Amino acid sequence: MEFAFSEDFTLIRDEIRRFAQEKIRPYVHEWDRTSHFPDDIIHELGEMGFLGMTVPPEYQGGGIDSVTAAMVIEELARVCPSIAITISVNSGIVCELLHMYGNEEQKKKYLTKVARGEYLGGLAHTEPGAGSDAGAITSRAERVENGYILNGDKVWVTNAEKSGILIVQAKTNPSAGKRGISSFIVETGWEGVEIGKNEPKLGLHSSVTNAVSFRQVFVPEENRLGDEGMGLRIVLSALDSGRVGVAAQSVGIAQGAFDYALQYAIERKTFGQFLAQHQAIQNMLADMATWIESSRCLTYRAAWMKDKKMKYSTFASMAKLYASETAQKVTYLALQIYGSYGYSQEYPVEMYFRDARATTIYEGTSEIQRIVISRHITS
Repeated sequence: MEFAFSEDFTLIRDEIRRFAQEKIRPYVHEWDRTSHFPDDIIHELGEMGFLGMTVPPEYQGGGIDSVTAAMVIEELARVCPSIAITISVNSGIVCELLHMYGNEEQKKKYLTKVARGEYLGGLAHTEPGAGSDAGAITSRAERVENGYILNGDKVWVTNAEKSGILIVQAKTNPSAGKRGISSFIVETGWEGVEIGKNEPKLGLHSSVTNAVSFRQVFVPEENRLGDEGMGLRIVLSALDSGRVGVAAQSVGIAQGAFDYALQYAIERKTFGQFLAQHQAIQNMLADMATWIESSRCLTYRAAWMKDKKMKYSTFASMAKLYASETAQKVTYLALQIYGSYGYSQEYPVEMYFRDARATTIYEGTSEIQRIVISRHITS
């Protein structure tokens, strides 16, 4: 594998790292405690080109490669995992789907606005009775003159209440099973679109997650994304991209927790020695650093394959599985190194511990990732 970072990689890394340290870190724990969504920060990131990172400049995007985009998500998650997932969904899922499958009119009407941060976008696929089984949705889009009538209920829609559009999957031909699913661009301001309250969650308090219902929503035919029956293909490509984003978020969470744990171990004394001088703590730190670097390599590998137009689904699952499990282990050990202080909300690692938990669940659970990987290696 011939791999090299882009010429702008280091410049962009320094820019986003400085922004996160100066504009986000001083406030992140207060935002977490109050479940504050930082609209001003999201808007500023949009002005900097980070809401549509891989979208070409002609559609108001940043025009960067997927490896650099993964690094940006990692750097944001290192300080605020909530902002990282907000950006990841908007840029790595919604913008990319509009760019990949949208026609020119749809790109000009919607992609440009989402990429420059005029408003956010979200993916509405998961339903109360359809999570890991992507083909089991029951939402319907029935053909009428000049469009469709959409009915259904979606849950766990990231960014929903802040979104201007949602990409929605619904069955247009129920008798065709999974081949009867289609995708639509739905404006959240349309009549019949109802967005529920922000779900109270274990972690990621500064991101918004909502249930969305569609009641007799008229969707113009020109708002269908791709051809009829392409919905499952579209959502699966969204999951591949989303898994790279979650892997990057996981690396950032693990790195952020590790940063704090290492500093604490260097400064804190027990039994007349700094924690970092105890062999048990040294072993923890060595494992944490190794797991993080391995996760980062897997994540960048998957992103690189994506840039090279290679089949990367399996590697996206590997990266997502390993990095999310790493985030669990690293945040656990970080809290352990802090001892009782780690359990206190006055210290930072408990936020990372809570935020890490979602990474093994969304964009496909760890169990689903293992199924995807095993099917590849045994076929």
